[in-house]
Amino acid sequence: MTKVWIIDDEEIIRDSLSQLLKIEGYEVQAFANGTQALKTLDEHFQGVVISDINMPEMCGTKLLSEIQTIDVDIPVIMLTGYADVQLAVSCLHQGAYDFFEKPITEQLLDSVKRASEKRALVLENRALKSSLKAVPEKGVRILGDTPEMKDMMRLLNTVVDTPADVLISGETGSGKEMVARYLHEMSSRADANFVAINCGAIPESLIESELFGSKKGAFTGATENRTGQLGFGQGGTIFLDEIESMPMSMQVKMLRVLEDRTITPVGSNTAIPLDVRFVAATKIDLLELAEQGLFRTDLYYRLNLVKVDIPPLRARKADIPLLFKHFSSIAAGRYHKPLTALASEESNQLMAYHWPGNVRELRNAAERRVLLGMPISIDADQPSVAMPEDLSLSEKVAFFECAVIEEALSQSSGSVKEAISLLRVPRKTFYDKLAKYGIQRRSFVKD
Repeated sequence: MTKVWIIDDEEIIRDSLSQLLKIEGYEVQAFANGTQALKTLDEHFQGVVISDINMPEMCGTKLLSEIQTIDVDIPVIMLTGYADVQLAVSCLHQGAYDFFEKPITEQLLDSVKRASEKRALVLENRALKSSLKAVPEKGVRILGDTPEMKDMMRLLNTVVDTPADVLISGETGSGKEMVARYLHEMSSRADANFVAINCGAIPESLIESELFGSKKGAFTGATENRTGQLGFGQGGTIFLDEIESMPMSMQVKMLRVLEDRTITPVGSNTAIPLDVRFVAATKIDLLELAEQGLFRTDLYYRLNLVKVDIPPLRARKADIPLLFKHFSSIAAGRYHKPLTALASEESNQLMAYHWPGNVRELRNAAERRVLLGMPISIDADQPSVAMPEDLSLSEKVAFFECAVIEEALSQSSGSVKEAISLLRVPRKTFYDKLAKYGIQRRSFVKD
């Protein structure tokens, strides 16, 4: 829940403002002077400060300066009982978020809302940067705090610096190549080449020479010795993407390479020792494919020494806010566009959508929002309102709880009193839930 601190030496002002802001769903704390407030204010403050200018002990402009020494990004809204344009300009120039003359109008609520959204965005960006710093600078950063991702990362970190070959399984867009690069860049092979090979993109007639290389004169057009992609990866990592699409004839030879760790260029009789780590990736069940006779069973079992299953995005929905902010931050820097906070309706769409394109689709949505400056609008034809089947128990409970609260607010037209009565929960619990799920009560108020 967003906090609002009111600092004013007039009790009537503190009381009236407190009542008004509590009705709007803010957690309010009032102080008679700035000295009291500064005792507990720090850079983690999750809210907005509203301060009178003319106060004994410490005036509002002095308080503003003190707050900025703690955190320059804490929004401070200044109040005065006197219409003084020069004073207003001076406060805004000093760094105040906004300036209002008493008595208070509805415009103050709009300003508090904007300021609280800006503060939330600042804190979110700081948290994201902090989480990124926690990851070593070397290597690819894989973001995710859900149990599914933590389990996957534990497995990756267990085998990351071993010579073991790895099979990665995951849906389209789930990040298979990123996992492969993590295994490479976090290992002792990081200084050598990472060679990504799309097994379905090389014509079958050329795949052997592309992978193993060729000797001069081995075939028409072979005018010089050529190092294949496997040889180019010497000492590093070979990423075999879409391994399921490798021709059966080539699978036999790849099995021999995996077992012997040698390659023989086309047109040569001399085997070359190969020091590489193989990381294969597939988007389908290779064992099922093998049972259908479309993939070699022996190659499957050879690749399946260590199997890493990347969970689809719908199975790790709690990671969506973190990933979306990460992709938005990158896009803002790339396109030189501002970052804006998500509206509750947008957040609800992100969490309810099924994400068939996984992380890649989420990244595209984040980039599109930043680039075009338009709110998220997910295709209504997609199953975006029903509860996804692949949620954990805690995620299903959260999904249901959020839906029930929104239904109560809808029935009560945004009335807190009526919604609390329908839900039979304490007022504080109700406000805590609104903050937890990012539900904006005002969006349910009917004009």
